[in-house]
Amino acid sequence: MALSFPAVTAAIWQAGETTAGNDNLYLWIALATGVLGLVAAFFFARSVLGSDAGTPEMRRISDAIRQGAEAFMKRQYSTIAMIAIVLAVVLYIGYRLSPFTAPYANKVVISFLIGATCSALSGQTGMWVSIRANIRTAAAARTSLGKALQLALHGGAVTGLVVVGLSLLGVGLLFLSFGGLSHPQQTPYELVGFGFGASLVALFAQLGGGIYTKAADVGADLVGKVEAGIPEDDPRNPAVIADLVGDNVGDCAGRGADIFESTAAENVGAMILGAALYPVFGLKGILFPLIVQAINLVASVVGVSIVHSGETEDPMHALNRGYYVTSLLALAGFAAAIYFMLGARWWLLGSGICGIVTSFLFVRITEYYTETRFRPVQNIAKASLTGPATNIIQGLAVGMETPALPVVVISAALLTSYYFGVRGLADVTTVSTYAKGIYGTAIATMGMLSSAAYILAMDTFGPITDNAGGIIEMSDQPHEVREKTDKLDAAGNTTKALTKGYAIGSASLAAFLLFSAYLATIHDIVHQRVAAAGGVLPDSWSFSNVNLASVPVFVGALLGAMLTYLFSSMAIKAVGRAAQMVVQDVREQFRDNPGIMEGTSQPDYGRCVRIVTTAALKEMVLPGVLAVSMPLVVGVIFRHFGAEFNPGALAETPMINGKSINLSGAEAVAALLMVGTISGILLAMLMNNGGGAWDNAKKYIETGVYGGKRSEAHKAAVVGDTVGDPFKDTAGPSLHVLIKLLATVTLVLAPLFL
Repeated sequence: MALSFPAVTAAIWQAGETTAGNDNLYLWIALATGVLGLVAAFFFARSVLGSDAGTPEMRRISDAIRQGAEAFMKRQYSTIAMIAIVLAVVLYIGYRLSPFTAPYANKVVISFLIGATCSALSGQTGMWVSIRANIRTAAAARTSLGKALQLALHGGAVTGLVVVGLSLLGVGLLFLSFGGLSHPQQTPYELVGFGFGASLVALFAQLGGGIYTKAADVGADLVGKVEAGIPEDDPRNPAVIADLVGDNVGDCAGRGADIFESTAAENVGAMILGAALYPVFGLKGILFPLIVQAINLVASVVGVSIVHSGETEDPMHALNRGYYVTSLLALAGFAAAIYFMLGARWWLLGSGICGIVTSFLFVRITEYYTETRFRPVQNIAKASLTGPATNIIQGLAVGMETPALPVVVISAALLTSYYFGVRGLADVTTVSTYAKGIYGTAIATMGMLSSAAYILAMDTFGPITDNAGGIIEMSDQPHEVREKTDKLDAAGNTTKALTKGYAIGSASLAAFLLFSAYLATIHDIVHQRVAAAGGVLPDSWSFSNVNLASVPVFVGALLGAMLTYLFSSMAIKAVGRAAQMVVQDVREQFRDNPGIMEGTSQPDYGRCVRIVTTAALKEMVLPGVLAVSMPLVVGVIFRHFGAEFNPGALAETPMINGKSINLSGAEAVAALLMVGTISGILLAMLMNNGGGAWDNAKKYIETGVYGGKRSEAHKAAVVGDTVGDPFKDTAGPSLHVLIKLLATVTLVLAPLFL
């Protein structure tokens, strides 16, 4: 693999210790756009917060949601901060122990802490606005559906713009402060800690928030809907406030950290590959992903601003218009960036188009499997007529079917973008064909993430409208107002499902990009160590081939596949245990206080909130620690003991003073990363789409088919939905993050595996 390789390494360093001032301008453009994105987020937030906050009764409910969400987030991020500090110390010690990595210890740890901080700010900021946008959306729905839709989307846009803006500023400022303008080829490797920090916070935020939201939701549904026969968001249900809190801490804060981590990891991985092509594009090739993210911000601001809806229009039509405008603007900006920064190599634009088309197809495929208009959801609803068992059988079958089309799309995107990359760089002779193709896949990943801010705005739109509907229901507003919020809630359920599909698609492409960056990093480390010892690395050697016949590699692959299933099991069981406590509490409150069901006394909402908060924080730690520690354990064990099982695994193994370098640790981790990624992608698709289909089958019955609410079919569908809840909102979204966390962990820890 010829990315930053011995044949061209000397030429690279001689070619540009400094770069032209015109090229430096692109970094300043990216940083300025990041600031403008935050400014736009501020104005969107101000427009939301300046709107009517509803009646005192509505505010009482909203305040309870806000207080519960803020209390959980404070405790959750305190726990995450302690874990991050411990990992920073371990990372620093690990880097300081080797003379090869000691010079980079400070920069890696600093970038790790900044990445973690930016990721935490992304989640916190988005949730801070969402828990204040819900009441404004509910208040606006009393007079205008269109106004309510705009407020909810503007509240979601704050999350999207802050996430992409902070990612852009974080990576750009670190690149600048680490000397990227004077040593652009080396600096991207020093930014890997940023992606690791972002991944770490995203995993715990998504996992903890997912456990919280689904434990509350399952508990509220099983006792409220099935046992007590009361509607969703009924104020008599003691778990209803915890359920509404969960929408914010899971779908807003968790998904914000998730997408932040995607953009951060993609930026760093693409910059590493761009550094390898420095002889071709210079500094512009390294800064290209930052400019694409800047275009994303501008396009998303325009897309959000043009969304408006009439009183009778389906809200999804208005949201889709904004998405199409954003995608077209992103495509135009992408073409301009290719022209000015990559020498008008239009084949590379084809790679970007592959990513944009992949994004569109993932959204549409997810819509097919989760929308009530289509066969999969309707079949699950029909199966509910014969009870919960057949509902679950049909839902699981649909879930298992769902990875097929997305896998075909991902495969086509990778193959096509690889081909376009090779064609786009056909005249370059200093870089291998493999390196050209991999750069094409990197550009496809940038294309898929080029509308991330708008996609995240649509995602956060979902919990805001869900909360608004709950506030309207609990404050006993007129039925026609509830009809408006139901329309918004239905659109929000769709957007949440669509953005989960988008998130796993972007994770799939980003994971392959990061895997390529890991291989490039290992190659670079081997080259440096051979050169430092006075040896010579064979020109034909690369780390692009990992031998599956090697025992450490095969074992690493098995462990990678196992990790995704064990992690998912732990996440789902965590929801189950927490939900059991909620069910018991709700039953006890109904039994001990008969006035709750009669409407003469208030339930103790705070008890459920405290129960779920404590359980979620406790349950999130072990799966998170498992995900972080597995690559380290595998890499270090096989580094020390793998040589006996892996003699001569690669042709022309590099030598130092006549002794082969032991690559067993690096190879085993490569296998763990790749097979874990493949397994995680498939499992996440099953859980996301299967869970979404179960949820909407319940909602389809609630429209009146098969007996409607309180029918036996509805009760069966509620049971199926409770099975799907931890799939789609806990384990599935957490797997998105796990996939990328594995990649960023291996990038940061790569020097320890040799």
